[in-house]
Amino acid sequence: MGRPLIVFLTGAGISTDSGIPDYRGPNGLWRRDPDAEKLVTFDYYMADPEIRRRSWRLRQETAALGARPNAAHQAIADLGRSGRAGVRVITQNTDGLHQEAGTPPNRVLELHGSSRAVVCTRCGDRTPMRDALDRVTGEPGEPDPPCRECGGILKAATVMFGESLDREVLSAAVAVAGEASLFFAVGSSLQVYPAAGLVEVAASGGARLVIVNAEPTHYDPLAAEVVREPIGTALPVLLDDLKVCDTE
Repeated sequence: MGRPLIVFLTGAGISTDSGIPDYRGPNGLWRRDPDAEKLVTFDYYMADPEIRRRSWRLRQETAALGARPNAAHQAIADLGRSGRAGVRVITQNTDGLHQEAGTPPNRVLELHGSSRAVVCTRCGDRTPMRDALDRVTGEPGEPDPPCRECGGILKAATVMFGESLDREVLSAAVAVAGEASLFFAVGSSLQVYPAAGLVEVAASGGARLVIVNAEPTHYDPLAAEVVREPIGTALPVLLDDLKVCDTE
């Protein structure tokens, strides 16, 4: 019998201690300024140069935060390094902080893509986000930088509203969730599908479900344990316990 598989589904709440806003939460940007959602809506982004310019400014502001992995990201990476169990991460976040904390990239499934790269919507050329932001802020400055290969419109390598998830990534996430012995849903409102449906996949496969989130979710009744304490303090304690106890 192999090692148990512990799977983490992580949402925006795990990264708020790193200074990255929770756009969808009770005080999130989308609720404070619903018009801001247009900045990450594909049709608006493609049709309106001003939307693109505002979107690039938002990316620059986010990059300027200098976000670093926090204790929760680190605790997940440490659990994986401990060899106590197999660890996989399925994340709704695009910030790359799980990988930066030390979770191997081949153990992280980014459902919504990565904000650390940009992709051309015409030719598909993929380049680092930092290069594009340098063009936005450099001299003379390109407020809406075009693709250097074909002149097409560049966008973050993330899944915008109105775009479909990568089928291969989603299929891999479903398979991983179905194999979980223990499934943590961390910092996610569990309102966005198909990501939220992975909780049902895991529960149907017999996984023990733990939800760590500040606000109630629709899936709380399925959980063996619901934790409301701050993620940055609660998750490290939960995972430290796993290093010395058998996973049921």
